[in-house]
Amino acid sequence: MGWLFLKVLFVGVTFLGCLYPLVDFCGSGDTRGQKPNFVIILADDMGWGDLGANWAETKDTANLDEMAAEGMRFVDFHAAASTCSPSRASLLTGRLGLRNGVTHNFAVTSVGGLPLNETTLAEVLRQAGYVTGMIGKWHLGHHGSYHPSFRGFDYYFGIPYSHDMGCTDTPGYNHPPCPACPRGDGDGPSSRGNECCLWFAHRTHERDCYTDVALPLYENLNIVEQPVNLSGLAQKYAEKATQFIQHASASGRPFLLYVALAHMHVPLSGTRLSADRRGRRPYGAALREMDRLVGQIKDKVDRTARENTFLWFTGDNGPWAQKCELAGSVGPFTGSWQTHQGGSAAKQTTWEGGHRVPALAYWPGTVPINVTSTALLRCCFTPTVGRLESMEPFRPSAWNNTRPSTSPVSQGHPPGSTLWPPGMSVGCPPSGSPQHPPPPLPPPPQGRPSAPTNTKTRSLYSAPEFLASSELVRTLTRRTLTPLLGFKCQFGGMLNGSLEIF
Repeated sequence: MGWLFLKVLFVGVTFLGCLYPLVDFCGSGDTRGQKPNFVIILADDMGWGDLGANWAETKDTANLDEMAAEGMRFVDFHAAASTCSPSRASLLTGRLGLRNGVTHNFAVTSVGGLPLNETTLAEVLRQAGYVTGMIGKWHLGHHGSYHPSFRGFDYYFGIPYSHDMGCTDTPGYNHPPCPACPRGDGDGPSSRGNECCLWFAHRTHERDCYTDVALPLYENLNIVEQPVNLSGLAQKYAEKATQFIQHASASGRPFLLYVALAHMHVPLSGTRLSADRRGRRPYGAALREMDRLVGQIKDKVDRTARENTFLWFTGDNGPWAQKCELAGSVGPFTGSWQTHQGGSAAKQTTWEGGHRVPALAYWPGTVPINVTSTALLRCCFTPTVGRLESMEPFRPSAWNNTRPSTSPVSQGHPPGSTLWPPGMSVGCPPSGSPQHPPPPLPPPPQGRPSAPTNTKTRSLYSAPEFLASSELVRTLTRRTLTPLLGFKCQFGGMLNGSLEIF
């Protein structure tokens, strides 16, 4: 019975920065009112120690600390990767990068993205009757079918990659400093309207700042602002998120809202600077700005759909230590041996500060309040959920039994391209010596399947294991998963396979 309970649990819950959709898999009858809403807020490069509830030295996260007191805080939560694109791909697919094919960051020049044969959380929920929205940084491909509008999201408002990967109207804080886009004064073409501001820099530090192309702001498939005005981006995200929650709640349909914040990658411009006892004035101000944004979203949830909305907050990976005073705090996970040798123990590394991230769960009346979990969430997969009555299951990965190639070509990059900015350094301050990603894995042995493109099937798919505290596990299973299943599924037919641990 204990093993059967775990198998049932695996259907509904996942690791990697969010919980797996606890949806009506059987879909028989009118169960719309029983389907929970999901709001996932993903911070960018936020350190474990940036959350005040985790680290007493941090005083800038009043709203997040309140959310921790009103919900569950995971103190040993680990992202699937220590860099942006792989972590985000795993969040939306529930699968490690070696399974979903995303093991490197996508660059401005990337022509590929999250492989099209991978099914996203948004696609599954939309097929179950959810209205789906995404606001913020995508970073999983921005050309053609890789755009979020074609990956399951009914509504999209945001930027295609990080806000320092292109020149902007008003530059944000960065290291090295980045210039603003030219304004037709002889230094480059005009950036008025939706015209692309092409500015081919000649100085090394400008190339490091991705000044070749102006950063666009999308609303669905339309560019509504280019270059982006960073000073108002956070407020725009807050307004669009609250509007989506309001409209989705009024429609009577359950909803998924995925908010991928620009914070805390590097501080946005226009952030009001105030006294900071630690001397990190831009970063501390940006952290408070992010906290206010999260507070606005949480307040909207509380006013419109408090009893039926699961709110999850986490980070994609650890802080970007190369940015020095513009980087976050890893808390106690300093990696002294590594940093003593001049390296980083945070983002882009396998040191704990690189993948141990803040994580909060909030659902009044369902998630226990003021509870912490020391459970280690690991990325384990189990084959599960075969033929379901009303919903097409996930397309299985072509790499269920093999390792995919992580070469640039397999991810849509031209041969010889790099996925990292030139001149990236490890230590602090930057030394200017180039750092390159590790060499690609060898291709799969001959005879094993290669990745198909956009293949659909009605076979088994893989769902990750979620190992959390017994309080949250039992509560969510009893109060959410069981009534949604409606006791109409045949557990013997839908649960299959054995635990596969990487």
